[in-house]
Amino acid sequence: MIIVGIVLMIIGFLAGIAILWSLGVIIVIVGLVLWLLGALGHAVGGRRHYF
Repeated sequence: MIIVGIVLMIIGFLAGIAILWSLGVIIVIVGLVLWLLGALGHAVGGRRHYF
């Protein structure tokens, strides 16, 4: 999710499409939160690790 968010942010920035930039930021934040919870050992959504 983090990589997809970064790609959307780059495409949104280069193409000047604000909605892609916004979606990219949101996806990166969600990916970081899930990664952090997985790293701390909390099972989120039935999964122990998010890659």
